[in-house]
Amino acid sequence: MLFNSFEYFLFLPAVVLLYFLLPFKWRNPFLLTASYYFYMSWKWEFGFLMLFTSAVNYVAGLKINASKDRRTQRLWLTLAIVASLSVLVYFKYANFFIAEASALLRILGADVRESYLKVILPVGISFFTFQALSYTIDLYKGKMHVERNFISFTLFVSFFPQLVAGPIERATNLLDQFKKEQHFSSERLLDGSKLIIWGLFKKVVIADRLAAYVEQIYASPELFGGSTLFLATFFFAFQIYCDFSGYSDIAIGSAHILGFRLMQNFNLPYLAKSVRDFWHRWHISLSTWFADYVYKPLGGNRVSTGRWMFNIMTVYLVSGLWHGANWTFIIWGGIFGFLYILEFLGDKLLKRAGLDKVFYKSKLIHPFRVAVIFLAVLVSWVFFRADNTGDAWHIITHMFTGWDRLPYLGSSAFETVLGLVLILLLYAIQILQYRGVASIYMGPTVVPRSLRWAGYALLLVMIVMFGVSSEQFIYFQF
Repeated sequence: MLFNSFEYFLFLPAVVLLYFLLPFKWRNPFLLTASYYFYMSWKWEFGFLMLFTSAVNYVAGLKINASKDRRTQRLWLTLAIVASLSVLVYFKYANFFIAEASALLRILGADVRESYLKVILPVGISFFTFQALSYTIDLYKGKMHVERNFISFTLFVSFFPQLVAGPIERATNLLDQFKKEQHFSSERLLDGSKLIIWGLFKKVVIADRLAAYVEQIYASPELFGGSTLFLATFFFAFQIYCDFSGYSDIAIGSAHILGFRLMQNFNLPYLAKSVRDFWHRWHISLSTWFADYVYKPLGGNRVSTGRWMFNIMTVYLVSGLWHGANWTFIIWGGIFGFLYILEFLGDKLLKRAGLDKVFYKSKLIHPFRVAVIFLAVLVSWVFFRADNTGDAWHIITHMFTGWDRLPYLGSSAFETVLGLVLILLLYAIQILQYRGVASIYMGPTVVPRSLRWAGYALLLVMIVMFGVSSEQFIYFQF
């Protein structure tokens, strides 16, 4: 079931109505049933994979809590990690590893026949796997108490608003919320609905409109000049942002109506002033997951400079692989690792020269820093979007040349120009949010109430008039 489908806008009100009509003791079983229905409406068999991951981590949690021997606890943690990741690796990476192994054997002279597994990637498997594992790891580290109620734990793993594309919640935040009785609130209904409208606007009016142009250019990049390749990449930067942040907005808004607080997943990432700042603003739930469960166990920054660089590069390469079984994603992660280290070395040079305070606090330099970071992120998106490394290299080596002619405007010049206007509108709104004038995620605002209502009414009109239908969200494939 898609957030931008007619079915979901029948499903959500029905769930909200029945949830608050039911006695408290029946609410979690009902939400669990609704969440599995939401997920299994794509392919019912995959519900058993999610149930398996939930059961493995639930049992491991009980065993870790019951044992006082650290070696036994570590054994159960290892079993949970191996079992959960084995399912993820099989469905998401098996064919990638088979292809790479076959290529290596052919280089070594072996006669290898192409053969791949016929598997379909379950929607959101990376998200619910990481969410389940966070509980077991936190329990092992003593950061939380064991959950004995199987329904509550399974609901934590499968909660429908954030199930298939995040935010990746922690048990320390979400699990206990299921144990508190929520009461219907008209204020929550309005706030959550406004966030849903904003997310839907970003998805169906901006992202899906830009997608048509991006798809056409990236399908055959060799046919187009530099200005066209640059425009397509620029469009993709906002397509993926509006697509993914739009999903997060709808997820957070839906949960808010029911009385549950999900973590903020995006915070104006294209206004970041450094690589570090960008990753504090983009896909926050995943960034913090990798920081807590990969970066810190490797030693974090409590090691030598050389080892720290290794830790940073490892985290970003793993993050790239998490996004997809393709070298383009791994290179994308490697680019950010390299930029992060380069930025760190640049900071040290500025401090030695005594220019760090001037550089970081100057209001004149700030826009320049934002522009440089956006351009760096823009180049990285080429590898994220390209079908293969060959296409990516072609686009990067040609997108800054051949600007002697205007870019191709696609099959519909009106749609392309409208997409550009919508990006400018979005950016203007986000500058207001950055300056604290407009609210972010139901936060405070100085905008008059009448003007806010007029704005949301306009968004609804634009959704109806300019909305473009799409089959899925980009991050469903991860």
